[in-house]
This record gives sequence, structure tokens and C-alpha cells, in this order.
Amino acid sequence: MAEKAPKAVIMDDQAMARAVTRIAHEILEHNEGADNIALVGIIRRGETLAQRLADAIEKIEGTRPKIGSLDISFYRDDYMRNVAPVVHGTDIPFEIDEANIVLVDDVLYTGRTVRSALNALMDYGRPKTVQLAVMVDRGHRELPIRADFVGKNVPSSHEEDVRVCVGELDGRDAVEIWSVETIDEDGGER
Repeated sequence: MAEKAPKAVIMDDQAMARAVTRIAHEILEHNEGADNIALVGIIRRGETLAQRLADAIEKIEGTRPKIGSLDISFYRDDYMRNVAPVVHGTDIPFEIDEANIVLVDDVLYTGRTVRSALNALMDYGRPKTVQLAVMVDRGHRELPIRADFVGKNVPSSHEEDVRVCVGELDGRDAVEIWSVETIDEDGGER
């Protein structure tokens, strides 16, 4: 049976807003300002977080970075297993060649989403650098990928689902931990 409530709420709306502001400052410090920075959000929640980071950077620097969104549906290594992937469409309305790209995503887990995003991004050009900003890093990497900017490190087990909720899509801002129901080979719950 599916749970109706999360096991824990580890970030509320205020904690998420503080994390976005801190990450924006870290991006600016690392890149010595907002010149030549472009934010590319991985669709869906990464896109929303990229918009928020752009707002924060503009508030701090007075300059809004370029912003785009990246759909990785056809770049995923499990694409052939997905019968009908939901395609949203990439929107990168600027040249990425020689730009400092900050990929933005909600949760960094195995690293496979980021690998897919890197493959997709390279089809649009050759950035000067690619940096990674995530709201949550939950560990359990399967690929040699790490985030440059992290809202919160959340150690978790494989039996947990770490979800970043954003008001624009979920009606609330929060980072929640949910239990994952484990199903055995016969279809019964363990």
C-alpha cells in the first residue's frame, strides 16, 4: 500500500529559499560574477529551480543570466525500457559555445540523469565549463559525477525516495523522504 504522507520533511519552503540564495552566491563567487554564466535546468523540477536561481542571481548582481531548459528523455540509458517517454522539448535560446553552463537539477542520486544531460547538452555546442547545481545530493552514485553546488546533502537508503517539491508543479515547496515499496519477483510486497 502506498503511503499518504512522507516519512520526513527535511526542508520547508524557507529552507529551500535560503538554499537557492546560497547556491546563487556560490555560483557567482566561483565564476567571478554573472558574466558568461548560463543556467540550464533539467526538465521538470530542475527547470523551475534554474528560474529561481536566475531570479536570485539577478537580485544579487543586477544582471540576469541566460536561462534554458533541457529535455533528456531520449538520452536516458533506460529509454528503450520506457514505452512512451514524456517529451517536453529542449529550449536553449542562446549559444552555449564557450559559456559557463550551470546544469540545474532537483536530486542527484546515481548520476545517470546528469550523464544523460551532459550528452544532450553537447549536441548543442561546446561549453567552456559545465558545473552542476542540485537542491539535494542523496549519495549512492553509480557514475563518477559530483555536484559543484548543493542545497543539502541527504544521506538516504535505497528503500527511500527523496522528493523535491516545487510550488509551480506540486503546490508546495519542500524536500521530503518517502518510503519505497519493495516488490518481490512474485509481485508481493516485501
